[in-house]
Amino acid sequence: MKKLLQVSLLATAVMAGLSGCNDEQAAEKASAPAAETSAAPSADGAAEFNSFEDKSAYAIGLSMGRYIGSTLEKQQELGVSLSNEVILQGVKDGFTTDGKMTDEEVQQALMAYDTHINELIEAKTKEEAAATLKEGEDFLKENAQREGVQVTESGLQYEVLSAGEGDKPAAEDVVTVHYTGTLVDGTQFDSSVERGEPASFPLNQVIPGWTEGVQLMPMGAKYKFYIPSSLAYGETGAGSIPGNAVLIFEVELLDIEKAADAEEAVAAAVEEDAQQ
Repeated sequence: MKKLLQVSLLATAVMAGLSGCNDEQAAEKASAPAAETSAAPSADGAAEFNSFEDKSAYAIGLSMGRYIGSTLEKQQELGVSLSNEVILQGVKDGFTTDGKMTDEEVQQALMAYDTHINELIEAKTKEEAAATLKEGEDFLKENAQREGVQVTESGLQYEVLSAGEGDKPAAEDVVTVHYTGTLVDGTQFDSSVERGEPASFPLNQVIPGWTEGVQLMPMGAKYKFYIPSSLAYGETGAGSIPGNAVLIFEVELLDIEKAADAEEAVAAAVEEDAQQ
């Protein structure tokens, strides 16, 4: 699900800033003539600002308007639709003492709005996670029937793309691999191949599907893993990976550094640093 920003946080900051200067502005407006703007229409009808102050003021207003507009557009996905006219009226009233709500009422309304948005987000997230779980279960059930796909006791599925030969890593070893990760719909979320640099890490410090699967691989092998969400990031997901997502990885095992060798290398590096 797209990240849903909450405009009420911005509104709180804006209203807090405006409320602190409302009295001062009202007093100034009562005694001062209306200010003239230095903005003038150009030949093509666009406004040209001839002073630093007007350019700054317009930029602030335009950026705030675009931020609020894009945020509200995203929240419409949740079924929340706010009136632009009423929002603009609130902004205008914020520059005066003629607000139609007290500070306490504003705070209560914004808190209620936040709560409502959070409830809608949580409900939609659960709905999407349930749909993703069903999609993953159906995918794995069908995929397990394909020729060449093997299924382990944990539910991990894999197929051998290139057999390789030699040692297999243990969970405590440091492995170096090239990999590409996708979702079941083909969306790619990570790839060391595209970055042009392999990844190295202790095998027991990654998701369970990786820890189990890479231990099956001889040196130089290339496997394709189909990892159930229970062996990946579970209900919460991670980054662009949604909750309950099945992950598909193509992994090529490039190197194995045995745990004892890795520990010796670390100890040697520490000793060398101490001597310098």
